[in-house]
Amino acid sequence: MRKLSVLELQRMTSDEFKKANKIPLIVVLDEVRSMNNIGSVFRTGDAFRVAAVYLCGITATPPHPDIHKTALGAEDAVDWIYFKDTLEAVRSLQKIGYKVFAIEQVEGSCMLQDIELSTTEKYAIVMGNEVKGVKQEVVSQCDGCIEIPQYGTKHSLNVSVTTGIVLWEMFQKLKGILH
Repeated sequence: MRKLSVLELQRMTSDEFKKANKIPLIVVLDEVRSMNNIGSVFRTGDAFRVAAVYLCGITATPPHPDIHKTALGAEDAVDWIYFKDTLEAVRSLQKIGYKVFAIEQVEGSCMLQDIELSTTEKYAIVMGNEVKGVKQEVVSQCDGCIEIPQYGTKHSLNVSVTTGIVLWEMFQKLKGILH
């Protein structure tokens, strides 16, 4: 086996990405404080062609060298919008027909592998703060909650890891729209 070079991977440019079809999914970051996590979300969002990333509250915005360190330019390709308040972001998405899910452990949450998605619907996922998770007032406004099953001693995963797992699963169910 031989590793492929960057040129052999034939990735699209940022301009091509902007014009390309996206999966009908927006990632909402609720008070995420680590710029490395923010950059990682942009990079993963680029990999799975999300429609946009919404940055809320204390979540930093590009351009910033610490975001760029992990995003590696994905922050220039993936559209983003800043909202002072996460509730405002969630409500604005719901007004334009998005089903919004908090990624959180709550009573009655749906396990990630059991979520049913349709390529005719639009979705948003809310990712929470590294310590406090998704604020309760935001959870209460969402259309539902999705949980990643975990079988070890810890009750949570890093927000960028969680985003990657959730985006991969949702991408598998929505990627048909890209063809």
